Amino acid sequence: MEAELESLSRQVGAALKQAGLILATAESCTGGWVAQVVTHTAGSSEWFDRGFITYSNDAKRAQLGVGARTLVRYGAVSPETAVEMAAGALEKSKAMISLAITGVAGPGGGSPDKPVGTVCFAWCQRGQDAVARTHHFNGAREAVRRQSVVFALEQLLDLVGARTVP
Repeated sequence: MEAELESLSRQVGAALKQAGLILATAESCTGGWVAQVVTHTAGSSEWFDRGFITYSNDAKRAQLGVGARTLVRYGAVSPETAVEMAAGALEKSKAMISLAITGVAGPGGGSPDKPVGTVCFAWCQRGQDAVARTHHFNGAREAVRRQSVVFALEQLLDLVGARTVP
């Protein structure tokens, strides 16, 4: 694993452990890459419960409880869907904090209002309102996916109050 992702994994683990939080992930376009990064760190079972890979809309509905109406009204790539994914990951796990990623990694699949590189994120902690963000990344498919993983973990560190780098 490359140095930046390995460092992020260690930072996330230390921050979650210090905060007494356990993480669950719900991933679509990243296909489990966040879960792979966080489980790279030995001892991650202390602060990581599980990851859901819900690439299809059917999987989002069946595994995470994302509403059919949400998917029809807003689409799979939307803050609303990301929030429901994050909430579903909490509901279906023993985690206390979750993150969700859904996006258009490319090379196809984009639209004028959701071009390739559009990725929606949500972070949810039990007893608190979810935080959602939409970000646009440049580059080919792997670049979009990798940037999404880094962004999701950096924002998680910010939310836990553990990131010291601007």
